[in-house]
Amino acid sequence: MNLNRKKQRVDELAATTGARVEGNVDAGGIKDAEGVSLLASAWRRLRRNPAFLIGAVVVVLFVLVALFAPVLTGHDPSTRYLIGEVSQQNNPVPKARPGFPLGGDPVGRDLYARLVFGARNTLLVAVLATLTGFVGGLILGSLAGAFGGWVDSVVMRVVDIMLSLPSLLLAFSIAALFGRASQWSVILAVGIAQIPIFARLLRGAMMAQRHSDHVLAARSLGVKPGSIVLRHMLPNSLSPVLVQATMVVATSIIDAAALSYIGAGNADDTQPEWGQMLGQAQNLIDSYPHLAVYPAICIIVVALGFTLMGESLREALDPKSRR
Repeated sequence: MNLNRKKQRVDELAATTGARVEGNVDAGGIKDAEGVSLLASAWRRLRRNPAFLIGAVVVVLFVLVALFAPVLTGHDPSTRYLIGEVSQQNNPVPKARPGFPLGGDPVGRDLYARLVFGARNTLLVAVLATLTGFVGGLILGSLAGAFGGWVDSVVMRVVDIMLSLPSLLLAFSIAALFGRASQWSVILAVGIAQIPIFARLLRGAMMAQRHSDHVLAARSLGVKPGSIVLRHMLPNSLSPVLVQATMVVATSIIDAAALSYIGAGNADDTQPEWGQMLGQAQNLIDSYPHLAVYPAICIIVVALGFTLMGESLREALDPKSRR
């Protein structure tokens, strides 16, 4: 009798709960919604994140300017169009005029054209340097995370030594090893300096994957170790590394500009780069600050755009940040 009374009470509660249903939401339960993947859930949060939207707009504009530089300006950045108006005593820097919205530089070249084409070279250096660091970190991190033991110890000690130096100082030391500074020496110097960041991050992600259920299941089924690393551990460890790559692009832009500023960058000024322009403007910065202000603003804004995108992606893909 007591059992029947309890059963009747449960049926009454179920009927009462069902009567409160409004739309698809159960007033006493959980919303009946279709499950979504991690990427779909992350994209939903990113679309509502103003920091990500601002960063994405900045990055897209930067890439478009770099790709369509010849269309945005009809002038060659290395041609001295205004050289006849340059006078060391009276007019060392040509002023703005029709066809030259930002004026010229101390040798008569179009400053606007050099800024636009500087975006292309800055993007090239940043992307290739980040790719260099990513590939190097991928190799070292995979070796350390997959094998462990003495391989992990050796790789991590090398990484620790590289991390003990600031990335800019490490990049400058590597650049000094090259006999002649060039665009490729900057790419290699900045890229090598970023390797330990990727290596440590990937190693940590792969170490966490070694004891995951799907990896243990693959081992119990007799899957070869190489296949486990390449097909199970590595693909599931790349998400944080790819997010980090977005933020490393910003660091690469700043480090490359710093190398060019101190004279360790590309010495060929026919290939304009924002850090190079910033360094060349120092002698005239008191009288003509715009020569340094324009490239400095470009560096700051673009680096900020990549940083905002990277931070937003990291938060969106982090399961702990879900609400």
